[in-house]
Amino acid sequence: MEYRTLGKTGERVSAIGIGGAHVPRARDAEESIRLVRTAIDHGITFMDNCWDYAGGEAEVLMGRALRDGYRERVFLMTKIDGHTREAAAGQIEQCLERLQTEMIDLIQLHEMIRPDDPERVFAPNGAMEALIAARQAGKIRYIGFTGHKDPAIHLKMLGMGFDWDTVQMPLNCVDTHHKSFEAQVLPVLVERGIGVLGMKPLAAGEAVRSGVATAEECLRYAMSLPTSVVITGCDSLAIAEQAIRVWRDFRPMAPEEMAALRARTAERARGGALEGYKTGEQFDGTVKNPHWLTTASVAA
Repeated sequence: MEYRTLGKTGERVSAIGIGGAHVPRARDAEESIRLVRTAIDHGITFMDNCWDYAGGEAEVLMGRALRDGYRERVFLMTKIDGHTREAAAGQIEQCLERLQTEMIDLIQLHEMIRPDDPERVFAPNGAMEALIAARQAGKIRYIGFTGHKDPAIHLKMLGMGFDWDTVQMPLNCVDTHHKSFEAQVLPVLVERGIGVLGMKPLAAGEAVRSGVATAEECLRYAMSLPTSVVITGCDSLAIAEQAIRVWRDFRPMAPEEMAALRARTAERARGGALEGYKTGEQFDGTVKNPHWLTTASVAA
């Protein structure tokens, strides 16, 4: 079982993490809770979530799963959507309440997907003020950001003068064929010692559904990059057990094996054909719900 250092934070975390968006999709609440606890019982320590997932139910379920001593066994991360100080502060308080904890290890700004998002969150009375205040108050320990749209936006966030602890982005075997985070952002994070959180290792499932790669190949590829954690979505105990098995038996891909996999996926993945999160809006929660940027209410 491989554990890795989360950048310059020095925290040790499991190389595989459980994606919070998929947890509420299990058959029922009890299976959702069993899924999270099974992962922890097998040694997975990194838990991902977000203020808006399933209208807040994802955090509620994880909070229930982390009772009975499980909270102390994990590194807990969640995300907020608010771009204003007021909205971000309100969302942080809701995250703490739902997750049933007095402190969240890592909070990240969610969906940095518009070219002007960096300016918005760093503006006077912007979200960064709320995050820094929450860290000073001991409500959170570390601060990062996420996005799935364009490496240029990530690079802009990295140029805003803030000392980020983590950055989350799509890292998978089809990424290199269109607006590549692996090529453009990953080297910067490694150079600066920022924790690398890889998401969408299966390209939101499209790499497997299209037949260009197996789930195991996708996970191995992402884990073979200099990632701190690869966050994978598990909506059933069977899928969670598959991720645990890949983690348990992990062998890094050789560079030539990774190159061969990228070559195999090139034709189908050209132009972002397998990456709707880069090319369309179906994954853009804050585009569909713009009020999430300015309020602490999930409901419209």
